[in-house]
Order: sequence, then C-alpha cells, then structure tokens
Amino acid sequence: MTGLDVFFADPWWLVLIKAVFALVFLLVMTLFTIWFERRVVGLMQHRKGPTMNGPFGLLQSLADGMKLMFKEDFTPKNAEKVVFMIAPFVMAIPAVTAIAVIPIAGVVQIPFTDITTPLQVTDLPVSVLFIVALASIGVYGIVLAGWSGGSTYSLLGALRSSAQVISYEIAMGLALVGVFLYAGSLSTSEIVAAQAQPNFTLFGQTFPLWYCVMLIPSFAIYLISMVGETNRAPFDLPEAEGELVGGFHTEYSSMRFAMFFMAEYMNMITVSALATTLFLGGWHAPFPFNLVPALDQGWWGLLWFVLKVLFFLFLFVWLRGTLPRLRYDQFMSFGWKWLIPISLVWLMAVAAFRLGNREGWFSTPTFWVVAGVVLVGLIVATFVGGDGETASDDTGADEPFDAFAGGYPVPPQGDQQLPELAGLLVGEESPDADSAPPRRARPMPADADQTTREEQS
Repeated sequence: MTGLDVFFADPWWLVLIKAVFALVFLLVMTLFTIWFERRVVGLMQHRKGPTMNGPFGLLQSLADGMKLMFKEDFTPKNAEKVVFMIAPFVMAIPAVTAIAVIPIAGVVQIPFTDITTPLQVTDLPVSVLFIVALASIGVYGIVLAGWSGGSTYSLLGALRSSAQVISYEIAMGLALVGVFLYAGSLSTSEIVAAQAQPNFTLFGQTFPLWYCVMLIPSFAIYLISMVGETNRAPFDLPEAEGELVGGFHTEYSSMRFAMFFMAEYMNMITVSALATTLFLGGWHAPFPFNLVPALDQGWWGLLWFVLKVLFFLFLFVWLRGTLPRLRYDQFMSFGWKWLIPISLVWLMAVAAFRLGNREGWFSTPTFWVVAGVVLVGLIVATFVGGDGETASDDTGADEPFDAFAGGYPVPPQGDQQLPELAGLLVGEESPDADSAPPRRARPMPADADQTTREEQS
C-alpha cells in the first residue's frame, strides 16, 4: 500500500484509539500551553509566574478549570438564548477536529502488539484545505457569540473578528500555495514526506531542505497571518480589553467562557502544528539528528514534533509580552495593503521559477540577459521616477490641525502637526497664551436622563 491507502486499511478500533490519542494530546498540550504562557511571561517580567499548584505550578491550568467550573453561569436577559448557548461549541469543535489530519509522528508500533500504523488519525488529498476550512468555520462561533449576547461591546468584537479573519485568511491561503507548488500535493503526510527527500544540492552533496528556508517569504507571511487568525496579541482586536471590556465573550461566564478560552489555545496549537507540518519538516528530526536513522523514525517523531510546536507557541507568547496592540485601521491596512500584495507577487515568482526550472530557462544565457535588462530598467525607473514632483492632495494642508475635532482626540496624519499647546489641559495657562490658537473643548455626552453642562448652567 502506498500513499493515502495506508490510512484506510486500519481497523475501526485502531482508528478510534488514534482519535482518542490525538484528542488527549491536544487537551494536554492546551493545559501545558496555558501554564507555559504564564511562566514565560513571568520570566520576561522578572517574576516567577505560577508556583503554588503542583511542582513548578504545573497544575495551575487544572485549578483555573475548576474555578471556572464552579463559577456562576448566567445568560443575559436580552440574549438570543439558543444561539448564545451553541456559540462556544461552534468555535471549539473545529479547533478539536483539525488535529485529526496532522501527522504527529511517522509509522509507529503499537505497544504490546505487532501492529504498525502512522501516528495520524487520517489523511485526505486536500487535508490542508480541510484545516483552512475548519479555521473559517471557527469564526462563526465568535460572530454568533458577539451577536447573541445583546451587548454593544460584544457585537463590536464580533464585527472586528469577521473582518480580521477574512482579511488574514487570504494572505494565509496565498502563503500556503507556494508549499503546494513545491510539494505537488495538498496532503499533509505527503508534504512532510516531500520535505524529507533530498531537494537541495551544495558542493556536490544533496540533502533535504525544509520549506521554511526554501520559501522564506511564504513562511514569514504565514507566521504573521496565523497570529491574526487566532486573535492573539498584538492582533487581539476582537477582545481588546482596554476598549471593548472583553470583546465577543463579554457576556459569557463559567464553562461557556472556558470553552472560548480553551478554543483560543487549541487554535494556537493547531496553526503551530500546521506550520510545523508545512514549513519545518513535520515530525522529522532536525539537523544533525536526522543523520542518525534511528532518531528519525518511530516514536522519536513525536518528540521532534512537540519541540517544533513549542517553538511556535513561544513565538505567540513572546509577541504578547513585547508588542503593544495595533490600532484597528493599522491592522487592516497592513493586511490588505502589504501582506496580500506581497503574497501575490511572491506566488507569481515561485510559479515562474518552478516553470522555468522545469523548462530549463535558467540554463540559457538569453534568460540572464533579459533578466538583467529588466532589473536595470526597474532600478532606473525607481530612481528617475522619484526625482519628479508628484501631484499630492493639498486639501487642508494649510488649515490648522485640531486634535479634538468632533470631540474625540485623533492622531495627526501626513504632514499635519500637533499644535504646541495640544498637550495642555483645558484651563491651563501657557507662556504664549495670547498667540496660541483657541482649543475646542471636548463635548460631554448627553443621555436621555441627563442634562448637558449648558443646560445645567
């Protein structure tokens, strides 16, 4: 049996055992990731992190789960109760299902038996598209939770999440196409096998090279997109505690909140496992351990797979502990104006390189002459085009910038500059008060049951 046939030859009880193992692996990794994040952030902030529950605080995640289990569970009065109840399941189930097509290790021998099987529940000809589709379904849980809660804050978090996932899933999908072109397959097990084949020659020696090196732009775009896909800092705009209280799960408590909490970490593990599979050789051992055949097969693959996944989880935690949250307009602009165009250009370059390599374009001097002429032309056009004055929109350039126009502080844009007295509070005297431009006071919000300052005066 070759290819995907090996996955359909296992008896039903063996498939069930592998499914239970994958589920237990995901749950244990989720509990460990919660502790791991607290521990790493504690070290980054020069504190110890969890230490009280269990050795090194390893049972802190279980303590959190017990606390959430016994907390009061309530449903808002204005909530759509049926949708409000099923929304956490809509988000959690796709996160659990995606691990089924991830190869955790190679062919292993079941303990106390002579049975050998791949440590992967199943595989499909389009496994990567299956994972991307499940990730898209998960956002429905966020949208339904935010809409059904009956709160403005949760609704805003749901709207942000839908726009965010749509934007960054495009860049993520385009980053994966380069891997498909090189591997010639959308199957996760076949992509891992393709990275184990000798595909790079240096000094007359041929050895395997992972796609994270061969496709560096795709790897970088995927890393950025997976952070935006999982709503993690600095891209955690759907939650944004500083402005939306808690975002889409503001109205949730107890175990229903815990399902959102666990689904976030499960999604982190899933996208990290997918990055390991597509770009880091999957379960195969890194250099120089792959030079020893015994260390690159069997149950050893589980060790290498977990270490690679932990590397990506560390990146998640590192970003959370170092970068501040982006503004929403910056976040969307970065996705649409930078990631997607760069992904398209890189994809065209990869496709042209693969076609040229197959057709032998690079072995002819004509190709290099044409490529040199095109490159020189682009350089000349860049420098010559920058000398001329381009038309710019001068509308409002001479008008004074009011940071409180409309009643809310806004940052300057373009060639706008803050006035010298923008940092002074209303009522303070400045050394040059006579020449300072008048500043518009921020209006007070008026409610139906309250009177404004003007009415009170």
